[in-house]
Amino acid sequence: MPGKMRFNKVIKIGKKMISPDSRAFIIAEVGVNHCGDIRLAKKLIKIAADAGADAVKFQSFNTESLILPNVRKAPYQKRSDKNCSQFEMLKRLELPLERIRELKKYSEKLNIIFLSTPFDEKSLEELGSIGLPAYKISSTDITNLPFLKKVAGKSKPIILSTGMAYMGEIKSALEEIYRTNKRVVLLQCTSNYPAPDDEVNLNVLATFRDSFDILVGYSDHSPGMGAAPYAAALGAKVIEKHFTIDKSLAGPDHKASLDPHELKEFIKEIRKAEGYLGSGLKEPTRSESENRKALQKCLVASRSVKKGERFNKNNVTAKRTGGIGISPVDYRRVYASTARREYKPDEIIRL
Repeated sequence: MPGKMRFNKVIKIGKKMISPDSRAFIIAEVGVNHCGDIRLAKKLIKIAADAGADAVKFQSFNTESLILPNVRKAPYQKRSDKNCSQFEMLKRLELPLERIRELKKYSEKLNIIFLSTPFDEKSLEELGSIGLPAYKISSTDITNLPFLKKVAGKSKPIILSTGMAYMGEIKSALEEIYRTNKRVVLLQCTSNYPAPDDEVNLNVLATFRDSFDILVGYSDHSPGMGAAPYAAALGAKVIEKHFTIDKSLAGPDHKASLDPHELKEFIKEIRKAEGYLGSGLKEPTRSESENRKALQKCLVASRSVKKGERFNKNNVTAKRTGGIGISPVDYRRVYASTARREYKPDEIIRL
């Protein structure tokens, strides 16, 4: 594709705006942690809303459209259940469209944005029929260019994870999307559950931003509170994290997920990190204003100064005056002047 790609820097998802100056858009990822139980799914939505997440996300797939029957489980999937195939496991965790529609309606009632990741073309079309505000695309489809083309054609914002991918593959994916859709957030992701600390690689956020001129985010699979608050400090504008009602439940993602209390603390910690970042404008803060008066210095006479005598380094010094007088920043202006009256030692210089 000729020329440099320039993706949109302001993206709206529901009522939330994502931009370089916005707070991180936090996605509480249910994924398949609902265990196929609609009542549990609703409990998880309520937990996400109460924790302060911006969105709650599920996964939508038609097992027959997604996977061949004899495909082995990924290593992390084997830890939860060794006695069934990946096909059988996924089949138990499918959510039919009518359930997805019900969960979306329930989310809207709780004023939290509902998202679901489509894993196949049938699920993509079904989700399109219920009016999702955006599409979150899994790392598993970063190389699936025909699928990405179809997603881009839906003309909705795209949040794209990049686990297991090379930079060349990510570039190809973005070029495919860019032809029809420039509303993309690119997420750094390490596709292991949990991800080892030394494989998180948050510096990729800067690489993505510099290489593709794009909003960036982080899909966090690191243990516990993990790397997400640091990602926020590095400019991640979308952050997602798996959570569950009980880490001991059977299923592929529960053990690497946050529990309800941890999810609430996770969101608090990200917001705290963002608070530490501030506005980027360097000036005295509200709490510093009185300290500035008490601690910064102004110019005073260092000895007796006669009327008409020129001020200079030999008769002027800087001391704390409680904020009264002329800042030593302006010493040249003072040195260019003469005393209009007599000064005693430690008297505040006035022009």
